[in-house]
Amino acid sequence: MNQISFIALLLIMGYLIARRFGQIAKTIHLAKPVIVTNSSERWKRVLLLAFGQKKMFEKPFVGIMHLIIYLGFVLINIEIFEIVVDGVLGTHRIFAPFLGNFYPILINFFEILAGGVVVACVVFIARRLSQQVNRLRAASHRELNGFPIKDAMLILIIELVLMSALYLMNAADPGQSFIISKHMKPWLPQENLHLIEQIAWWIHIIGILLFALYVTYSKHLHIFFAFPAVYYSKIDSISQMDAMPHVTNEVNIMLGKPGEASNPDLKFGAQDIKDLTWKNALDAYSCTECGRCTEQCPANQTGRSLSPRKIMMDTRDRLEELQKDPQSTNMLLGNYITAEELRACTTCQACVEACPIQLSPLDIILELRRFQIMEQSDAPGAWNSMFANIETNQAPWKFNPSDRLNWAKS
Repeated sequence: MNQISFIALLLIMGYLIARRFGQIAKTIHLAKPVIVTNSSERWKRVLLLAFGQKKMFEKPFVGIMHLIIYLGFVLINIEIFEIVVDGVLGTHRIFAPFLGNFYPILINFFEILAGGVVVACVVFIARRLSQQVNRLRAASHRELNGFPIKDAMLILIIELVLMSALYLMNAADPGQSFIISKHMKPWLPQENLHLIEQIAWWIHIIGILLFALYVTYSKHLHIFFAFPAVYYSKIDSISQMDAMPHVTNEVNIMLGKPGEASNPDLKFGAQDIKDLTWKNALDAYSCTECGRCTEQCPANQTGRSLSPRKIMMDTRDRLEELQKDPQSTNMLLGNYITAEELRACTTCQACVEACPIQLSPLDIILELRRFQIMEQSDAPGAWNSMFANIETNQAPWKFNPSDRLNWAKS
């Protein structure tokens, strides 16, 4: 019955997790396609930023704590593989006979790593409860109110439960003695060790499977999506803004250069998800809501309504809305992100530079602002004057280009 129950659980949870990833992939591809090149440089970025977490160490303490949790997540999965094999075959520590004396060394290493994960989780929980880090305070950032704060705390608590179940399972195994869990043995009733081990085993594996499913609805989806997000990030300098191909085409036609025929259905900028690229959508799902982008944003620092983190979270919320209701009449611009937020952006690139995995809230802001100004003609009077001057005088100032250097003659 144990094997049948386990296999049924594995199949059900596998189906739910695969279905959820399929829904996310389908929603991401509602956006426009992207063409990428230079794969060697992209793999280098994946190694440095995603695997190596290079930019995380710009804050060394947080970087070390995060690395411990990351390594724990990756390496302890080796032990989870053994648990899955044991569950399917009805065996007990199936790799132990094959690995011999190396097996306890490996499990000892996992236990030390799990201890590091416990310490890091406790530190992060205390850090959030202390309210000392402004970018993590819901009182200072409206986008964190409600689920985001609960989500962050729940993930840390789940990880503590999973590590505790791992220790308890190892401690209750009468045939084994490992570096940390052995200190728990005296506290366990010897006559019930097998029952305790079985309960801890089930708690651990069920917890892992539920965690894997929950992550797909959580900001911690970056565990999986950080790698493709880094791979598809912009190779050129982040200070280089992408041109609008159909605008370039119109300019070429005006100048007598080769160009395609004008398409009256073309839209300037983006009003909703389908006008963005699937890289923008992938970025939204990859955002871990750390707030480093908002922390570095000069507009946010001066009290403006703009928060680059909120831009990413709003985009993800809109994607989720479209997944549940494809006929929704809401729009990203207006229903989620306001004109005031877009106008506050100075395009300084600080948000992109600050992001540990180089996500780009700015790309979304630029596309929405292009639609706002070029399609809706919604711009402050001062901006319209500047646009007119650029069009007629090739400069933001209202004087003839031939007089531009007169100031040097005085």
